[in-house]
Amino acid sequence: MFHKGAVLQKTLKAPIHCTGVGLHSGIKAAMTLRPAPANTGIVFRRLDVAGAPVEIKADWRHSVESALCTVLTDGNGTTIMTIEHLMSALAGCAVDNAIVDIIGPEVPIMDGSAAPFVFLIECAGTIEQLAARRFVKVLKPIHVEQGQSSADLEPGDGFSVDFTIDFASKAIARQTTHVTVEPGIFKTEISRARTFGFLAEVDQLRAAGRALGGSLDNVIVIDGDKVLNEGGLRYPDEFVRHKALDAIGDLYLAGSPILGRFEGVRSSHALNRRTLEALFDDADAWCYVTLAEAESLDAWQEPARATA
Repeated sequence: MFHKGAVLQKTLKAPIHCTGVGLHSGIKAAMTLRPAPANTGIVFRRLDVAGAPVEIKADWRHSVESALCTVLTDGNGTTIMTIEHLMSALAGCAVDNAIVDIIGPEVPIMDGSAAPFVFLIECAGTIEQLAARRFVKVLKPIHVEQGQSSADLEPGDGFSVDFTIDFASKAIARQTTHVTVEPGIFKTEISRARTFGFLAEVDQLRAAGRALGGSLDNVIVIDGDKVLNEGGLRYPDEFVRHKALDAIGDLYLAGSPILGRFEGVRSSHALNRRTLEALFDDADAWCYVTLAEAESLDAWQEPARATA
């Protein structure tokens, strides 16, 4: 189920830097991923605000509901937008602790997938730390829904994601995917899936101050039943794989990797957040566990009941 490295927490070996435009803001941002001590988690730091850097831990409690992207807030007006692809890469590469320094309001969109962030993490390298990984173990089913969209968390070994989408456009139609979230599988099967949007919605989005940095270089653009991007799709079902990618990133806002099965049906960033809120609101639905022995990963420590 887990490779031996899953027993211990990991961070980056060295800092690594990138720049790029924000998908929604259209503003160029500079970002540096840095190593962090054990038990730090993922912490974002906005370096371009007045006064000291603003730190925001990547936690669902510090996020706000947004239909188009995942947004962190410090509660005092400072936000960091579109963190989901980076969070997905960190989750998929099993990075527990990192500092994300950013100059700008939004994580760079890069090519619209998590693959560039996986590349950065691999270039920086990772290193094990002398602290056990702590998992959020799902103990009983959680269900949230809104209209025709739903999201479920259920007990399960490891972490897996099932996702279903259904669009009127024949370019997408109905697609379903299943993925077990492990580093090798995530890199090859999920990380390269790009975000997508419809040409007919571009003017409306930009009038609302969104998609200002979007282009064929970082978004799959659909016009009616056609994909406009030269070269077409990276996977036959790239659209639903990207939705799974988003969910993996959103669920890493649990603050620890999840042991359980997630099933999303047309689920959005907002509904993914509500799933975590529902989970942590029920003290009987979850607990923290560590993997007790490196050589026998099925032997669990007796979990201690924990509060958020």
